[in-house]
Amino acid sequence: MGTYPQIEINLTKLKENIQQIKSRCNACGINIAGVVKGVWSDIGISKAFDEKDLEHIASSRIDQLRELKEAGIKTPLMLIRTPMLSEIDEVIRYSDISLQSEIQVIEEIEREAQRQNTTHDVILMYDIGDLREGFFQIEELTRAAILIENSMERIKLAGIGTNLGCYGALDPTYEKLSELAEAAEHVEGAIGRRLKYVSGGSTSSFVRVLDGKMPERINHLRLGEILLISKDQQLLRGYTMPFMHTDAITFRAEIIEIKEKPSLPQGDSVLDSFGNRPVFEDKGIMKRALIAVGQADYGSLMYGNTHAIIPTDESIEVISASSDHTIINITNAEKAYKVGDTISFKVWYTAMLHLFGKKSIEKLYTKSI
Repeated sequence: MGTYPQIEINLTKLKENIQQIKSRCNACGINIAGVVKGVWSDIGISKAFDEKDLEHIASSRIDQLRELKEAGIKTPLMLIRTPMLSEIDEVIRYSDISLQSEIQVIEEIEREAQRQNTTHDVILMYDIGDLREGFFQIEELTRAAILIENSMERIKLAGIGTNLGCYGALDPTYEKLSELAEAAEHVEGAIGRRLKYVSGGSTSSFVRVLDGKMPERINHLRLGEILLISKDQQLLRGYTMPFMHTDAITFRAEIIEIKEKPSLPQGDSVLDSFGNRPVFEDKGIMKRALIAVGQADYGSLMYGNTHAIIPTDESIEVISASSDHTIINITNAEKAYKVGDTISFKVWYTAMLHLFGKKSIEKLYTKSI
């Protein structure tokens, strides 16, 4: 019950997801940074991560890490976006380790750590082709590593890492990740010691754990989606993971209208409110339910070639959405829906990201019996 729209977080299923992934990673010598940016570092979810004794809890935004620190999270906190110069003081104050790719920023972190009389760990990012953040040449990466190792007192070089899939959509193949492993060995030769972390990417890289093709030197992954909703690898890449819950997070919205209407709009079509020209299929008269959420709540209606929200009732389907309304086809529904009923959805990552960013959406924490 409660108010709607609503997100239900099943903490039992979430913790079981974390344990399943953690056990498989640990068996390969891989530690996990549990990434909570996709749920806006929700405190209830972050506490579940904290209980599972992960290597790090991570977010891309320092204000979220500040909230976690103030909430008493004990797991070391990782900042996974190169920080702005304007927030360096908070980076030192609220994160234990950060991903870095810019010398000017690293030098300012050293100065700020001196001012705060503390130390800070960094992982240098190496761009192996996805073309988001990171040093692009091995020589640049190595020079940065030597600078930290030999010239900085307050910064410790904890490792190197990479990102794959978020911009260039590169497949984290064994061969690609081996480039990171080789770079780690090159840096180690230059600084004369072994690095603690070789961080091989995010959820997209976890498939190498599943198929047993992760290079040995990769010992750290930054995982979010696979722990939270576990859909991308199963539904987009065809990996079967019956040991994972895809419904640890459920979204519910209330029906505000039910009407029988034609499936084709009546009149000449122009651009819709998002600047698109929609295409409609004539399915005759359709029984349609309007629910009181729209793309202002969960972002784009589409995620790749599917809808960003998926009804748990497989006898109904999402048709379309405007900013504040979502239209559901209930013509063949097995249930006799009425105004005031709620419809439950599984969510893709983008929908989850938007929903958790809305303070007006109620959160309900439950446990499986």
